[in-house]
Amino acid sequence: MIATLNYTQTDGVAVITFNRPETHNALDLATMRAFASTLDDVRAHITDRSVRVVVLTGAGDAAFCAGGDLVEFANLHSEAEARAMITIMGDALLTLERLPIPVIAAINGYALGGGSEVALACDLRIADNDLRLGFMQIRRGLIPGWGGGQRLLRAIGYARALDILLRGHIMRAHEAHDLGLVNEIVARGEALKHALNLAHLITREDPNVIQSIKALLRAGLEQPYEQALQIERDLFPPLWIGEQRVNSMRAFADKNGS
Repeated sequence: MIATLNYTQTDGVAVITFNRPETHNALDLATMRAFASTLDDVRAHITDRSVRVVVLTGAGDAAFCAGGDLVEFANLHSEAEARAMITIMGDALLTLERLPIPVIAAINGYALGGGSEVALACDLRIADNDLRLGFMQIRRGLIPGWGGGQRLLRAIGYARALDILLRGHIMRAHEAHDLGLVNEIVARGEALKHALNLAHLITREDPNVIQSIKALLRAGLEQPYEQALQIERDLFPPLWIGEQRVNSMRAFADKNGS
């Protein structure tokens, strides 16, 4: 049996790949559970510093993730089944979002419905110029259920988020970039290559600094202003006595003859 989700780890970079290209990497329940389990493994590797950046992508050039598997979901009829499904993926994306290290989405082609929710749960998004990003849930008589509505609101504000959800509009690459939903647009099929280049660039830096940068920004999203300011202040002093800062200042002093 071919795994519907692949996980590799090299030089501090973990790559998670949705591997159902025949369905545009739509997520069935088994893949959702595998994704949640894989994130538990990632957290363990973050603790031992063997993973310092995560890249999330989809197999093939046509799609990042087309959302939930509508063929399988046609057999989910009750509210209880719906709640169970969104809980699996909603909890998994919350885990992904709260990882203390950067998570980069490498988006090829389609990221529709739930796929757009997965993309927004990542910290950074690199998309190829065939991107089709769409919160299309309204076309199915639904709303986002995996947390995508809240993340869209925080990313672009109330009025623009409302407009996107009400229209079920599919955005192309430059429109998504203009809204700030995509950080970088690259040539077709090269999203993963560019995401890996960025990931390896990040791994060259002190992991304590990288995690502190993410922590101070997440604090600003999740905490009252004064509390977020205090978190930023608390993160600074340990870095001041850290090896990277000390070596950097020593090198500066040597260069300038101090």
